[in-house]
Amino acid sequence: MRHTVSVLVENKFGVLARISTLFAARGFNIDSLNVSETEDPAISRMTIVVKGDYSILEQVTKQLNKLVDVIKVNDFNNVEYVERGLALIKINIKKSTRNEVLQLIEIFRSRIIDVSQDSIIVEITGDGDKIRAFIKMVMPYGIKETCKTGIVALGRG
Repeated sequence: MRHTVSVLVENKFGVLARISTLFAARGFNIDSLNVSETEDPAISRMTIVVKGDYSILEQVTKQLNKLVDVIKVNDFNNVEYVERGLALIKINIKKSTRNEVLQLIEIFRSRIIDVSQDSIIVEITGDGDKIRAFIKMVMPYGIKETCKTGIVALGRG
């Protein structure tokens, strides 16, 4: 089962290491991790995506709440939330395929960030399914490089 957990923490040195160690100690591989300051520079939000058994994740959540630097833990398992990721994808471009690639970029509501003689860099945001679908569609044209961010998520309402 896939879990998205949002953790508000004090913005201090070493907090990320302590929290990632807690997940690793329980046998969770972190699929996605994003850490950034919130509207308050003294607080950071960690968005962590893991796959695993719910009962073990419940234990990890309880242990997270016991850490001094942790302010609040939200498991989005039974909560409506919005999540987004971002990817930069460098795609091969040829005169013969340029229009097809441009149509895909438009269909997926992505943006061209950079253009060179033989490639373009595209920025796409959305949920993981959208990003994976776009990559699958442009793969036949040749992907030179990809770079993806971790998931960011906020509860609705």
